[in-house]
Amino acid sequence: MSDPLAAVARLPGVPEAVDEAREAVDRLYRHRVLRRARPAVSTESSLRGARASAALEGADVTLDALRRDEVSDPIVQGALRASVEVGRLGPTWRKAPRQVMARLHSVAAAGLVGQDALGRPSAGGPRLDALFGLLETPTKAPALVLAAIVHAELAVLRPFGSADGIVARAAERLTLVEFGLDPKSIVAVEVGHLEQDYEAGLKAYVDGGVAEWVRQCAAAVSLGVRETTAICEAMQRG
Repeated sequence: MSDPLAAVARLPGVPEAVDEAREAVDRLYRHRVLRRARPAVSTESSLRGARASAALEGADVTLDALRRDEVSDPIVQGALRASVEVGRLGPTWRKAPRQVMARLHSVAAAGLVGQDALGRPSAGGPRLDALFGLLETPTKAPALVLAAIVHAELAVLRPFGSADGIVARAAERLTLVEFGLDPKSIVAVEVGHLEQDYEAGLKAYVDGGVAEWVRQCAAAVSLGVRETTAICEAMQRG
């Protein structure tokens, strides 16, 4: 059986970028704060990730405003709801990715489109089917490679026509969790995407620069580790 993701994992610069990100995650998981405060770190990482994901959609708000529950923007609220769902949908992601995608869109796009459009893809066709097939088929490729392809395909295909970027980034994080790179969901990978030229990376992917996009996603993971390390250090200082 062919393994297209394994071929992607061998593209120039990808193995080194993936290894560097993996090592960064491993170092983070050894941080002593996680022994006593891992749930709190995960919660804070998810909050920062949701803020970053909304900012990538043009809805940039402060963390303090989110913590005070002062933000009613539907994009921001959708990103927050999607981040909560990531923690609930992991076991279903491999077995029923269509169901998970529908759920992510339903929570991310609520307030943006009518009830009848929630969770119903209207584009993507065979290419979306192929993406679901990748999630359901065993691969020797690292989780980061699969997550990068899932993210890019959803962001580029825009199967729902609303909140697709929010859904794509939630799906990336969910893949990193469920496929073993970040099982505790503590890496703020969305922050890493915000700190880079996100649109340029997706354009490169569309133009055939798959390796460039995967390397950018690996960098996003490493930058997300830096963000979460800062969370841990702040908690350690009290």
